Amino acid sequence: MISVDHGWFVDEHGRRCLLRGVNLGGSSKVPRTPDGATYRRDSLLHPRDVSFVGRPFPLEEADEHFGRLRSWGFSVLRFLVTWEAVEHTGPGIYDEAYLDYLVAVVRKAGEHGFDLFIDPHQDVWSRFSGGDGAPCWTLEAVGFNVARFADTGAAVTHQGLGDPLPLMIWPTNNLKLAAATMFTLFFAGEDFAPRLSIEGESIQAYLQRHYIEAMAQVARRLKGLPGVLGYDSLNEPAPGYIGWKDLSLLEGAPRIGDTPSPYQSMLLGAGIAQEVEVWELRTAGLRRSRRRTIDPGGVRAWLPGHECPWREHGVWDLDGSGRPHLIQPGYFREARGRRVDFNRDYLRPFINRYAAAIRREDPSALIFVETIPDHPLPVWGPEDAPRVVAAPHWYDVPVLMLKTFQPWLGYDVERARLVLTPWNIRSAYASRMRSLRRAGEHQLHGAPTVIGEVGIPFDLDGKRSFRTGDFSSAVQAMDRSLRAMDDALVSYTLWNYTADNSNARGDQWNDEDLSIFSRDQQRDPGDINSGGRALEAVVRPYARATAGLPVRMSYDVRTRTLVFEFMHDPAIDAPTEIRVPRFSYPHGWTTELSDGHAEAAEDGQVLRYVPATPGGLHRIVVRPEGRSIS
Repeated sequence: MISVDHGWFVDEHGRRCLLRGVNLGGSSKVPRTPDGATYRRDSLLHPRDVSFVGRPFPLEEADEHFGRLRSWGFSVLRFLVTWEAVEHTGPGIYDEAYLDYLVAVVRKAGEHGFDLFIDPHQDVWSRFSGGDGAPCWTLEAVGFNVARFADTGAAVTHQGLGDPLPLMIWPTNNLKLAAATMFTLFFAGEDFAPRLSIEGESIQAYLQRHYIEAMAQVARRLKGLPGVLGYDSLNEPAPGYIGWKDLSLLEGAPRIGDTPSPYQSMLLGAGIAQEVEVWELRTAGLRRSRRRTIDPGGVRAWLPGHECPWREHGVWDLDGSGRPHLIQPGYFREARGRRVDFNRDYLRPFINRYAAAIRREDPSALIFVETIPDHPLPVWGPEDAPRVVAAPHWYDVPVLMLKTFQPWLGYDVERARLVLTPWNIRSAYASRMRSLRRAGEHQLHGAPTVIGEVGIPFDLDGKRSFRTGDFSSAVQAMDRSLRAMDDALVSYTLWNYTADNSNARGDQWNDEDLSIFSRDQQRDPGDINSGGRALEAVVRPYARATAGLPVRMSYDVRTRTLVFEFMHDPAIDAPTEIRVPRFSYPHGWTTELSDGHAEAAEDGQVLRYVPATPGGLHRIVVRPEGRSIS
């Protein structure tokens, strides 16, 4: 069993472990019955009568998929569960059939030797606001009429827009009325909407209580199953309007498609027409293409008898002539007499409440902490929940946003600038990974780091690979991301493995196609590797358990050469272990050692190394049988 110690994952022998895993799976965001794939225009019609049993795959397929992932060298799963899957019928009504299924499939994962952590997944709050996660009844509880989101611009959905869905438009929902309001109420309703309550309970307490209790149901059922490491707190928690400087301005809002300011979103929700900017994502970047008037013709985003909570709390109102005016543009900047900080004032207390509830069910559970990508982690102190793990997400921005790979073009998030040439890109990406590791240690009180999501879209260049069978661009793109992980000696779980992925519809959600497996690439069902995508980069050797301190790890995907260096700790009796997947070395492998001896184990897919002399720096090189090192 994996535990944590001074910035590292460690095993029962005290060896420092690098985790290599995968998110399971992309289509777990949507119901299986009826089919909730977002391209289906009718997939939002019956929000309470759904089932997620069979996500990520039917139980009868579990041995196939777990066996494939183990053969590729993965040992960790970030296992997706949504709030909707557990509590879709109504508040306090849990889907026992789904929980039974969850127990069965997680038990299967344990039988295959996987460690896993449960990821309560969400994107832009809910399927009904363009993403996934929360049940529909949470939106209705605050007064939203989800049937009017498209008319009022309160959310953009695949079901409403149809095909083709503009590239990366779904994240813009974080600052549209529905998701932004829900996140604000969930995290800070007591500060910013104190008059909004349900049966005498504040809206913040109501929403958080139901979310936490739903995840506690999961923890209660999974407690004691082999390999369950812990629980993510909430996937990519967004601040909504919290901290927004001026509601009349776009500030840092994502600009793709219709881009109303927060104030305009509030007015549109109230049925008041607005002229908004329209932005497009092109190869050269984002550009404003035009302006257009969204005129809902008096249609409101609120159910009868409900009003915009921000109007009710004095953020905006109508004057005597019926014209709207913004009263408090900085309403969400301060609370309780001081400037608010989302991480300090809202996210950190929420994670502590969540951790306490989970550990009442499973005292040994690790708690995984994350924010939205490229935002800082909360600062942890001794009084906060112990045994936490930093689980940030990172993607190669040009590849993800533009769905093309240019080996000379990258993006440095830390310096907010483009990076040119492969060498500079490699340096910048490795530097970013090291920064994320340091942030986990420094800000989360010595926590280790696992990159919870990293991956590439496989429908690059207009799905060219699906037509030609040539995945070389995907191999290069994937290798560029994973090489950064190796360079920085950081653990990761790839996004993702989707069992029902297809070339036509990807991961079944918002036209994303990041699965490392697809039936449409499976030419030979008898070959466990058939159906894998870009496996030359995905399946790679690595130091899974080090008897000491890892110093350097580098893998050359062209020559299939691994170089690993570490400082040996003589207090550890167990050998250092290198995972050597058969896929990467079908004709065997040889080693070059600085000293000591190595032996093959686990059917030739693990190298066990013992140095000749204790302590000091040691070097291991693994290469294909018969290939010399230049």
